[in-house]
Amino acid sequence: MGIIEAGKLVFEYIRRDEEGNAEGITRAVDGVDLDIRQGEFVAILGHNGSGKSTLAKHINAILYPTEGAVLVDGKDTREEENIWEIRQKAGMVFQNPDNQIIGQVVEEDVGFGPENMGVPTKEIWERVEESLKAVGMYEYRKHSPNKLSGGQKQRVSIAGVIAMHPKCIILDEPTAMLDPSGRREVIRAVRALNQVEGVTILLITHYMEEVIHADRVIVMDQGKIVMQGTPRDVFSHVERLRSLRLDVPQVTLLAYALKKKGLPLPDGILSAEELAEALGYQKG
Repeated sequence: MGIIEAGKLVFEYIRRDEEGNAEGITRAVDGVDLDIRQGEFVAILGHNGSGKSTLAKHINAILYPTEGAVLVDGKDTREEENIWEIRQKAGMVFQNPDNQIIGQVVEEDVGFGPENMGVPTKEIWERVEESLKAVGMYEYRKHSPNKLSGGQKQRVSIAGVIAMHPKCIILDEPTAMLDPSGRREVIRAVRALNQVEGVTILLITHYMEEVIHADRVIVMDQGKIVMQGTPRDVFSHVERLRSLRLDVPQVTLLAYALKKKGLPLPDGILSAEELAEALGYQKG
């Protein structure tokens, strides 16, 4: 059994006019089946309005299914008595770190979640230390979050989630407001959590370069899962992704263009090193 399971998940938004009267229904998630194993790194792609963020909010029990069910570590998100436990097991990191940071000092902010959970004081400080070290922010523990860069703030947000010892972390476009350097910082921290700590990662993003290290990529369109597989499988289908209004990594696009010109290259090249090797360039 997976850490996250969804069966025939449907979620409908009711659209209302200015008086609050229902004027229509939008099906944002439409019959999604999902099975994510403990320790897996899964990336979810899709253009705006594809349903990917709505799906993520079901895993943290922010939204509840209109039809179907979501189970987090075997607990049904529709049952109110499970919500507290589910939110401890599946932590959520949002786009804007300023919306998640509430402490005046970095270490106080990271300790807020465990304190709310009733963790003993000694253990809180142990968790704060291990969490900040995990995202490379321990040396900033006495700093004010207001003095940090965007990438640093987002790493503090992630540390705050880690300190609650979740089994799974859902990141909803965590780098959307960051510059390229900040994006690299955050993704490096997320990958380390997955590889070293074995934390299950669900990454929602529209930056294709961020997903090439995922175990599995899921592509959504109009509330449905329309493609899934390894990054190499998915990025082998350049034209299909374009039809879904999605990009592919720049190096994948270059390799695809070269292959169309007649060069004998494999599909789904994901890095400059792979492309160089395929073209016969040797290091040194």
